[in-house]
Amino acid sequence: MRLIRAAEDLAPQVGVAAACEALGVSRATLYRHRQPPAERPSQPAKRPAPPRTLDPEERKAVLEVLHSERFVDVAPREVVATLLDEGVYHCSSRTMHRILAEEGEAGDRRAQRSHPARPVPQLEATAPCEVWSWDITRLAGPTRWSSYALYVVLDIYSRYVVGWMVAERELAKLGKRLLETCIEREGVREQQLTLHQDRGAPMTAKTFSQALVDLGVLLSYSRPRVSNDNPYSESQFKTLKYMPAYPGSFASLEEARAWCRTFFEWYNHQHRHSGIAMLTPYDVHVGRAEEVLQARQRTLDEAFAKHPERFVGGPPRVPQVPQRAHINCPGAKAIRVATADIETVGLRA
Repeated sequence: MRLIRAAEDLAPQVGVAAACEALGVSRATLYRHRQPPAERPSQPAKRPAPPRTLDPEERKAVLEVLHSERFVDVAPREVVATLLDEGVYHCSSRTMHRILAEEGEAGDRRAQRSHPARPVPQLEATAPCEVWSWDITRLAGPTRWSSYALYVVLDIYSRYVVGWMVAERELAKLGKRLLETCIEREGVREQQLTLHQDRGAPMTAKTFSQALVDLGVLLSYSRPRVSNDNPYSESQFKTLKYMPAYPGSFASLEEARAWCRTFFEWYNHQHRHSGIAMLTPYDVHVGRAEEVLQARQRTLDEAFAKHPERFVGGPPRVPQVPQRAHINCPGAKAIRVATADIETVGLRA
């Protein structure tokens, strides 16, 4: 009831959908709570039981059979088959399952772990160094089962790789060192940056999270078992591993580092990215996007002036850089990180 009242108070500011999602309240519950009791539809009358339904005595007899020492650990299909061999029939195995379910005796007997619902991470960046995404992928080593860990930190607005590292293992202290170096080099101010990541061991380590919280970085996490909550890092890894020059495996750690050094230099400064108007990540990251697009537009204008008949759609226009980059497409009224899964348990503010 307290969450419903909180959603009622927040709804006029951000909308019903955003308020319910932020507080984990069902919209149907909120609307039902708004409806006065007198106006709520009454429960429909129960239909009479079909003629094939077991009467109470027959139902009791089935439960006694299923509860008996002989059949207490036997599946209903086996119970029916065993009794048929003895010339006895009470009901079908499906009816037995239905009776057990109504009595609360169906399902797995072992203790099952329940997973709490996680809010959908919703992040938005309108300029570089507002939201970074980072992840770790494995690069195959010289022998079977050997590999190296590639750490990559990516700015989701410009697609610029602000930092990378190849190491032999995945360790929280290495990720911490990499992120601290990137933050210092980019001149990120306190409370300016949101760092999005999955729930791998280095990302959820307390020492790593505490260090970033101390630096004033907001932490956002992907939902467990959801593969597309970190799309920018996953897409960048695909670009890396699907390019023709990717060797497939590396003979040594030094060879992997040398190849990645060449790749990221190309990726940041030469690769034209389809998500940012076919500009290089560097051009967008340092603010040269408008200058480059204006030069492209002048070239198109000259081409149109020479041969306007070749442009059947009229004067050509260069595509523009999107005004925002986002994860899970938050609505216009969504608070930037209010619905993100921000981990603060056990951390100092």
